[in-house]
Amino acid sequence: MYAIVEINGQQFKAETGKKLFVHHMQNAEAGATVEFEKVLLVDKDGNITVGAPTVEGAKVVCEVVSGLVKGDKVLVFHKKRRKGYRKLNGHRQQFTELTIKEVVA
Repeated sequence: MYAIVEINGQQFKAETGKKLFVHHMQNAEAGATVEFEKVLLVDKDGNITVGAPTVEGAKVVCEVVSGLVKGDKVLVFHKKRRKGYRKLNGHRQQFTELTIKEVVA
């Protein structure tokens, strides 16, 4: 059984026991339980229910493993040839790590 759920503007496939890295949630503390009720699709052993826009009564229950996880560093390099212009900029995205406890449908 799995569900497609929308978390912070992004869609994720949620299965029991899986880990998700979602965009940083401000007030998520390690060990806290979070529920997401914006479930767009539920698949129960081949029986698919599609919401219009969401599935009634369905929710995904998650536990926060870590409130802040930094992603890989992305380097952005700008250069203009023959002008002596070079600029290097780096960025690390912040994520929240979740473990899915159950999918209620």
